[in-house]
Formats: sequence, C-alpha cells, structure tokens
Amino acid sequence: MSNEDITIQNAGPDHPRRPLAGRIALVAGATRGAGRAQAVELGRAGATVYVTGRTTRTRASEVGRTSETIEETAELVTAAGGTGIAVPTDHLDEDQVRALVERIDREQGRLDILVNDLWGGEHLLAGSVFGKKSWETPLADGLRILELGARSHVITAALLLPLLIRSDAPLHVEVTDGTARSNRRYRENMYYDLAKNAPIRLAFGLGQELAEYGGTAVAVSPGFLRSEQMLAHFGVSEENWRDAIAQEPAFAIAESPQYLARAVAALAADPGRAARWNGKSTSSAELAKTYGVRDVDGSRPDAWAYFEDVVHGGREAAAEDYR
Repeated sequence: MSNEDITIQNAGPDHPRRPLAGRIALVAGATRGAGRAQAVELGRAGATVYVTGRTTRTRASEVGRTSETIEETAELVTAAGGTGIAVPTDHLDEDQVRALVERIDREQGRLDILVNDLWGGEHLLAGSVFGKKSWETPLADGLRILELGARSHVITAALLLPLLIRSDAPLHVEVTDGTARSNRRYRENMYYDLAKNAPIRLAFGLGQELAEYGGTAVAVSPGFLRSEQMLAHFGVSEENWRDAIAQEPAFAIAESPQYLARAVAALAADPGRAARWNGKSTSSAELAKTYGVRDVDGSRPDAWAYFEDVVHGGREAAAEDYR
C-alpha cells in the first residue's frame, strides 16, 4: 500500500458555519457505500474528516472495484462543505493504523468522532457463506470474514480510542449489518453471524468505558442498502434501482447510503446523544425517526421492521407500508 495521501482543503473563509464545524472525524472504511456517505454528511455539517480505505486511484483492494476511491471520497467531503483528508490505510495492519493515529495527533491533537465502518467482505458471501452450512464454508474464507468484520474493528478501536478520549464529547460509531434485535435471528452462517454481531458488542462494552469521559459508543445499521456494489450486483443504478425488485422483491424496501449518513450526522450534532444512545444498538430508521431525517426520495424506510413482520413474520403487507 502506498503511503501517499491526498489532502483537500476547505472551501474558503466565507463557508457558513455548520453544527460540526471545528470537529475532527475519522471514517474508517470510507471508500464507498455507507462509509463514504457518512464521511460526506459529516463534512456537510462542517467537520474535518479523515477518510481511510484500501482502494486508491493507483491500487485496488481485494474487493476488486476501481470505480470508487478514498481520494474521491475526500473530494466529495470537501465539495459538501467540510475538509476531506484521504489516508490510504489497511486497518488490519497495525503499523498503518498507528501511522494514521500519529498523523491525526500531529495535525489535530485529538479526535472527536470515530466511525468504524470497516468491512470489504461482500465478495466472499455469495460463494462461501450464503446457502452453506458453516462447515461447508472454506475455513480461509470464514477466517477472512472475521478479520474484515471483527478484527479490523478491534484494531481500529484499540489504537484510536486514546486519541478519541481527548475530545470533550467523544463519539464512537460502530457500523454493522443488523441491530441487536434483528440479529437475535441467526445470520445464516457462523462466520457472518460473528462478524456482524461483534460491532454491537464492541459498542456496548466501549459505552461502559467511555461513559466517564462523557462519551458515546453506539452501533448503527443501515437496512437493505443501495450501495454501489449492491446496485452493480443487480445491474441497476440509483436512478432506476426499482427495476431490481423483479429480481429481489425485498429490494423494494432498499435505502440509499445517504439515509444512514444523514442520521449519523444528526446524532453527531446532538448534545444529548450520550443519554439517548450510549452502549445501544440502533438502525437508520430509528435514528431517522428520532432526528426527523428522510431518505433522498423523501421516504423513511424501516427495513428491519419489514423483515421482522413480513419476511420472517408472515404478515401480508407491502414494502411501501414500511416507507
């Protein structure tokens, strides 16, 4: 991985003040999807946002997509009104994460918001997880899922938290797939289940430890996410995403990455967030309802309620009833 990084400066002295102006954020895993969207929305609220990931304009990660890069994410953050700083980082490499910590410390002296959105394991799911018993999953693929979905989160939290607690109001956001409630159901495969429940327990435990610093640790989950990778999987774009419903009826409840991102930005700007969310697990829909946020089409989808009631519960209802 190259040590090159791209720093994009803010949009001038007359840029209007935003609720997160002066705040320093890191979005780990900001190349695409919910990570990218959260970085952009934190920037829109005025934050300086460090964005990390493995795919740059000169090198692709194992995900194999070259259409999204962390440099582009940083540029989008700045275009939205913040300051985007791209730092290529593999969060499974302790030395790279320590270098990231040292850089933020040197340049800012503290960290106010840590969004731990690391994943990058979608390419392993179709062939090694879905439709397979855990013992049918190749062990190497299963362990890689745990590295990408759990170990990377632990390394990032362990090394960044000493910088985060210097803030007067530390916020640690763990991003996963599913809430504590929805994940009471087995997530189909041992490796995937462990990887997607680990961030929930991280937020719960770190909430206990951050409380004495006035901090908040919370696990958040999007619903059925219309990420760039998911849209490509169905052969559609954001403009015609509903065409994919013919292939997957549940996609009718899908939400854009901006939905969770808007909600997380609102949470970050909430001075009472610790009392509301510390140690808890929540969803884009619950956050959106709390903060009055809507998706890009004006709807407020609640995918996890839809799956609970209709997909698993047998209730006869349309996805539109949950938007």
